[in-house]
Formats: sequence, C-alpha cells, structure tokens
Amino acid sequence: MSHPPRSHREYRDRNGDHRRPHDGRSSPDRSSSRPPYYPREADPPPKHMRDAPPRVEHKESKCTHMCSRRGIVLICAVLTNALVLICVVAGHMVSSGLSSTASVGGFNLNSNFNLQGTELQQVRDLDMQYSQMRAPSVYGGIPFSLTFGVVSLLFVIAANKPAHQLSRQLLYGALAFQALGAAAYVVAVGLYLHFIIGVNSTDVCKRRERIYARNGYTWMSCNVSGADAAVALFGLITAILYAAGAALTVQTIRGVRRYLQERKRREAERQHGRGQPTRAPLRAETTSV
Repeated sequence: MSHPPRSHREYRDRNGDHRRPHDGRSSPDRSSSRPPYYPREADPPPKHMRDAPPRVEHKESKCTHMCSRRGIVLICAVLTNALVLICVVAGHMVSSGLSSTASVGGFNLNSNFNLQGTELQQVRDLDMQYSQMRAPSVYGGIPFSLTFGVVSLLFVIAANKPAHQLSRQLLYGALAFQALGAAAYVVAVGLYLHFIIGVNSTDVCKRRERIYARNGYTWMSCNVSGADAAVALFGLITAILYAAGAALTVQTIRGVRRYLQERKRREAERQHGRGQPTRAPLRAETTSV
C-alpha cells in the first residue's frame, strides 16, 4: 500500500524544502507578479538625498548678534553722527571767510585776493568777528555728535550676545538712550538752524557780504550754507534712526519677557511632573530683534 503524502514529504525533506509557518505580515501577495520587497536598513538613500550637500552647522558669532536689526540701526546712527560732526566742522571752515582759509592753507593773502588797503583789514576784522559769533555752534555741535556716536558704538559692542542673555539694565538703558537721542537731535537741529540764521542776520555778516560781493566773491553770502543744511539733514536722519531703534528695542524687551515667562512656566511644570516631554523646545531666536 502506497503512501503518497509521506513520499512527497520525504522528497521535500531531502531537497531542503522546508515549509515555513505562514506570516501574513511578511509573505508577499501570491497574485502579484512583482517580487517581494523587504526593506533593509543598509539600502542607499534616494538620489536627490545623495546629491544634496551635507548640512553644516553654523555657530553663532558675536557679529551675528551685533548685526541684528537693532545693531544695524545703531551702526547707521554712528555713521550719521560722524557725518554731522564732519559737516559742523566743514560749515564753520567754509563760512569763516577767505582770510581764515588763506591762513589755514598757508598761502599769501595779498597775492591771491583782490582786496587791498582798508578793505583787506576790514575783511580780516569781520571774518574774525563772524567766526567768533559762530563758535558756539562748533563748540556745541562737536561734543554733542561725538558723545552720541561713541555711546551708540558702545551699545552696539555690548549687544554681542542673544537678547535673552543680555541684562535688563542694558536693554532699558539702550531704550532710554535712543528715545533721548531722537528727541535731543530734533531739538538740536532746531536750535542749530535758529542760531545760524540769527548770526547770518547780524550787521557783521551783512557788511562782510557787501565787501566780498564788491570784489567778485558773490558766493560768500549770509544765507544758510550747504554744510549747515547738511548738518540739519543728517541730524534729522539720526533722530529717525534713534526713534526706529527705540521701537525695535521695545519689541526686543517684550520678546525677552515672553521668552522668560514661558521658560519659567515650563520649568515649574517639569518640577511638578506635569510637563510633556514631546513638547517643542523653546526658541530664543524670537527675541533677537
């Protein structure tokens, strides 16, 4: 009596064909003609991922924080303060008269001017008086612009860390300084123009203008010079920059306050065991305004 099932089983055993238990998760679909695909950890990544450049972790430097929006505004304020300083000095030198320019330049006054005799002496005296009358604008403008420029530069250098790591005294000091600078520059520009117009309307300036005009120097007038107008223009630009910097500093202070409150709240939750570990971490970039 034959036993086919047994013979078939022995045939399969001799040829190493062992039937494995059925696993619905790993067995492929018998009706499909595609070979089964078993994912492996050693499979190479896709082509677009292989061609992509490797990620480079950028480390934040001090210049990164100094060149934030607040820092850029303060750097621009430093430059405009320097321009105000240059224009104040240039305006005084241009309006001092040809006799003062000749003495500074070191060339012979009598051989370069058409002024002779009593007119030459009158021009020298009037130039001296006019320069003395304009001197307060120089003595006030140079320290004013120099002080604000240097303090602005110090605030730029001090902000070399993330905003949430800066001291509150520094942030509030920068806010007060910029608010004061915006108001002070508006007042200073008004006083400067009022003072220059008042000096130019004096009898000394009028007599000086007539003598220069008789000898062909019509550009030496009692109107507001271009250098004085440049002082007013750069002063107003500086005031606008300080106002913008104060607004950005207010945003930074609010962002730092929200960040610190959120961090404090999460630390309290962690201590009481109510914190969620899958929660997204705090991001300090929102405070670097």
